Amino acid sequence: MTSKRIIPCLDVDKGKVVKGRKFENIKEVAEPIDLARKYVADGADELVFYDITASTDNRPLFLETIATIAKEVPIPFIVGGGIRTLEDIQNLLDLGTDKVSINSSALENPQFIKEAANKFGSERVILSMDVKRVGPSKWHVFSKGGRVDTGLDAIEWAIQGEQLGAGELVVNSIDGDGEKEGYDLELNRTIADAVSIPIVASGGAGKMEDFDKVLTEGKADAALAASVFHYNEINIRTLKDYLKTNE
Repeated sequence: MTSKRIIPCLDVDKGKVVKGRKFENIKEVAEPIDLARKYVADGADELVFYDITASTDNRPLFLETIATIAKEVPIPFIVGGGIRTLEDIQNLLDLGTDKVSINSSALENPQFIKEAANKFGSERVILSMDVKRVGPSKWHVFSKGGRVDTGLDAIEWAIQGEQLGAGELVVNSIDGDGEKEGYDLELNRTIADAVSIPIVASGGAGKMEDFDKVLTEGKADAALAASVFHYNEINIRTLKDYLKTNE
């Protein structure tokens, strides 16, 4: 893995890529396959597909769409949302998915992380956390699309996720989601200091400096973003050139 991975994220609802702010006011953006092709051409290191309502609607993932993208994406392809069983993971891997991102099902049954890591390997299992600040240097994990405070301390959950076998963590800052005011550097740094597995920062990208800061001061191993790429506010190739000059 390179030290500075740039990962565009496709949040998908009803088959379309959508984007909101702080997990609300969701608006349609584009077709997933069109953006996937664009991001591969632009030099993305990995691509994430999140089915954002599969868990809350209690329905299966859009396997047909996922299969179409997996066939066309030569870079690591990550899928999350609605993954409840080992069979779900097997189906996704069979379609060409490289890694799976687990969130709600891990909160309901933490042992699911261990079972998945044991069967498929830690390198294929990502624990995704939706996190909100609840006090000074204190964050809780939220569930149900960021609506329910689980009361779980985010740092403790990250440590537990690593112990159970997750090979990577995606840290979604609900406070920063769609705000474009920068990643939560303290949050990412605190989690990075607590675990030894790679951290993917998510939520808050607005300008190229934000990526540089979270990958250095924030100690993240990768930066995930959506709207700045979807709306052509930042080009991935230009961003990667910028990060190289700042190394």
